[in-house]
Amino acid sequence: MRGMQLRGVTAYLVAGAVLGAGAGCGTDREVTTEAGGTADRPAPARRDVDERDARKAALAAYSGYLAATREASGDSDPHHPELATYLADPLLTRVRLTLRTAREHGAVRVGTLRSDPAVSAVDLANVPPIVEIQDCLDATGWQLVYTRDKRVVPGSQGTRHLATATVARYPDGRWLINAGASHEEQPC
Repeated sequence: MRGMQLRGVTAYLVAGAVLGAGAGCGTDREVTTEAGGTADRPAPARRDVDERDARKAALAAYSGYLAATREASGDSDPHHPELATYLADPLLTRVRLTLRTAREHGAVRVGTLRSDPAVSAVDLANVPPIVEIQDCLDATGWQLVYTRDKRVVPGSQGTRHLATATVARYPDGRWLINAGASHEEQPC
């Protein structure tokens, strides 16, 4: 009976624990500013440095988020302190709900989640500035198991698929992931 209860949430647990739902695929878009005069535009070298710094900070936030998620999923701990270090709402709430649901059903994640992220777009003119990330997540070795007997939860097999995330720079200067999606229909 418990296996049947979890079957409906299993796919959500894979997607939610890793990225939640919400953002579409990143696009290869070019960011330009249409300011009135050249005095309003940053020098090309400065813009390149700002973009490089944004890419680096966003990838660091994403890496930290995955590490915190792996750790929180090992105990199905929706209040793991590192989650709020790397996530913002609405994604933070979705991930916490997913972890709480797994805990309520007596399940945790074990194994290895592999990641190969890349920046797909940077928009520093947006308010707030954002960086889009695409990742090939390999969750084939990351299993949802019952804590009671370590049996794999039926229907919880992980896949290797595309995932996307939006990382935004908040007013306090932190880069946080606030949206993400698992595209299990798009293998990578």
